[in-house]
Amino acid sequence: MADGPVLVLGSTGYVGGRLVPQLLARGHRVRAAGRSVDKIRARSWGDKVEAVRADMHDPESLKKAAEGCSACFYLVHSMTHPNRDFAEQERDAAYNMVQAAKHANLPRIIYLGGLGEDRADQPLSKHLRSRAEVGRILALSPARVTILRAAQIIGSGSSSFELVRYLADRLPFMVTPAWVRTETQPIAIRNVLGYLAGCLENEATAGLTLDIGGPDVMSYQELFHLYSEVADIPRRRLLPLPFVTPRLSSFWVSLITPVPMALSRALIEGLRNEVVCRDNRIRELVPQELLSCREAIRRALEKTEQQAVETCLFDVGSACMPEWASADDPLYAGGTRFEMGYKARLQGDPDRVWEQVARIGGEQGWYFGDPLWRLRGFIDRLLAGPGMKRGRPHGDAAPRVGDALDFWRVLASDKRRRLLLLAEMRLPGEALLEFKMDAQWENAVDLSMTAKFLPRGLTGILYWYAMYPFHVVLFKNIIENISDLAGTTLYEPARRVR
Repeated sequence: MADGPVLVLGSTGYVGGRLVPQLLARGHRVRAAGRSVDKIRARSWGDKVEAVRADMHDPESLKKAAEGCSACFYLVHSMTHPNRDFAEQERDAAYNMVQAAKHANLPRIIYLGGLGEDRADQPLSKHLRSRAEVGRILALSPARVTILRAAQIIGSGSSSFELVRYLADRLPFMVTPAWVRTETQPIAIRNVLGYLAGCLENEATAGLTLDIGGPDVMSYQELFHLYSEVADIPRRRLLPLPFVTPRLSSFWVSLITPVPMALSRALIEGLRNEVVCRDNRIRELVPQELLSCREAIRRALEKTEQQAVETCLFDVGSACMPEWASADDPLYAGGTRFEMGYKARLQGDPDRVWEQVARIGGEQGWYFGDPLWRLRGFIDRLLAGPGMKRGRPHGDAAPRVGDALDFWRVLASDKRRRLLLLAEMRLPGEALLEFKMDAQWENAVDLSMTAKFLPRGLTGILYWYAMYPFHVVLFKNIIENISDLAGTTLYEPARRVR
């Protein structure tokens, strides 16, 4: 097993998506695991790894993924879903990992957890308590477990950095919880990756719990002031008040920033806990140059401005096709599914048509009725959904499987064939939106736009019929505007086909 591949759980997440290419560059064989193999293969390194399907809540798939591996990086969390108890989800996933490690006789597990001490006078927040519990559960496995405890990770696209960036950029004055004066020890994403890979390559770290942090200890208030200096914006004024609760803070933070409400609430609740390294053994075991917080912020801003962000917090999300979407049960079999679509035949360059389809969303907009899309996004934010703030992660580049696209998740992106999106907005049901191109003859293509909806109860049925008139107007005009921008000719106006 010493020569077996390294299993990375959470390989398409923020940290995992950056760790995999680092491991490959160091000469390791990598087995990248996730719920969607297509999402893994869509990454720039997807053809250089062994991609396997593994669901943390499917013990059998996890056991298969761990078989024959020399080590495992455990980089998963469950904090982004607003309707689930993330602590219970993380507990279940950790116990499944223990069983998988026993089954596969896995030698090592390296887990990235959170800093913080559980004290009688200051108990840990639910998020930090759950992170610590996962570490204790993983230690029950026969594998030698290395637990790295980190505070805020500073890097382009990280949840902590994006929360600070959006708040500081948009708000010259902030009313905050009194906990904003709590001390923290942020660490650059570059150093997190160095410690993770370094622990894999240093057997002396096996079985240890190690604190990792950057060279600077500061309060969250000082972190905001430092960001203002590096970003060259006026110093932000913060007014800490004891009656500002995490729930209230997370609500307005979700309106100002694209950070999901469930995640921002967990992060804000953790502000009350001091997260400072008490054990610096890691600096001798895995020596590296530690970036100052100032330098980490500067590098993160540079990558953001250059649109060179390798991974971001929005990478977390399922890119699996819902079972109902491919079901072909006859109507008499029961159940309710709705579908409606428009189609038009276009004469012109199919590549230019695809280019417009692939650019949809983000700053480009949705080609028709953008105020309606933004209104729907605003309502979604009020309901603790993602809204439209996530935009497009890669500018004008064609979206990849697994990418967040406004309040959608990309399930398929096949050039000149189709773009399939799964709704992540708050809905009384599940929804898909598909753009499909069917070649006819030379420089002639049928372009269709179809919505599919699985309602949840009577509310879902009423929602579909309430939105139906908007769909009729939007779909027809979106197709025709795509045709105009692509420089193609319509044989006839877009017509309803479903």
